[in-house]
Amino acid sequence: MKLTDTHCHLDYYKFDEDRAAVLQRASDAGLIRLLVPGLQHKSSKAAVELAQSRAEIYAAVGFHPTDLDEFSEKTFAKIKTLAARPKVVAVGEIGLDYYWVKEEAKREFQREALKRQLDFAKEINKPVVIHMREENDAWFGACSQDLLDILQEWQSGLSGALREKPGVLHSFNGTLESAQKALTLNFYIGVTGPITYKNAVQKREIIAQLPLERLLIETDSPFLAPVPQRGKRNEPAYVVHIADKIAEIHAKNLAEIAEITAANARQLFAWGD
Repeated sequence: MKLTDTHCHLDYYKFDEDRAAVLQRASDAGLIRLLVPGLQHKSSKAAVELAQSRAEIYAAVGFHPTDLDEFSEKTFAKIKTLAARPKVVAVGEIGLDYYWVKEEAKREFQREALKRQLDFAKEINKPVVIHMREENDAWFGACSQDLLDILQEWQSGLSGALREKPGVLHSFNGTLESAQKALTLNFYIGVTGPITYKNAVQKREIIAQLPLERLLIETDSPFLAPVPQRGKRNEPAYVVHIADKIAEIHAKNLAEIAEITAANARQLFAWGD
């Protein structure tokens, strides 16, 4: 069985003391590919360094919407330089966050930074890893609407493979309608640990109505640990619990979900077998 974790922050300080052991457990669990996304220049650089150190690790580079304090022409130029490295397969983690950011001026800055990074992704022909979090953790609101409008405009200007596989909505926490809109734009949907939580009935109902060919499995390590590891530090090996829950929802077996989601990740990130 070959698994992928298409979103794990392995550069995070919580892995500093045992990163090698974490990676060994991932390998033992059957993980063959891991994507480490950047949050700003420092973490993007760390993601690239991790990717260079291990065959199974790949990187994405970019500015997270809550990490824009240092976003400037100079730092964006550094991100562009990192994006040219061989194992950088996406631009991300980028997007909008109205949960932590309340002021409209700062939200507008998020939107402008997102548009610039989307334009850059188009320029270098790489997919994007999209963050979206609503105010008060609502399932739909201004953040979802703004994001989908921006993505629709961007995707309409794409061509070729990038138009067909423009990116992934990471750790999706929205309505069925939002997911379906993203699917019409050819985006993949990232599924994380909360799908396993006891009270996540609606999340599971939404995932049941989405095509398996557009799902990716992500841990978002060290955050969002799935059941039965909930409350602990999350790590890539736990992606098996997310895959297992999707298998249950779609009446498949774990090996089938592993194979399908690994193929989806390979198609999106073009990182081979």
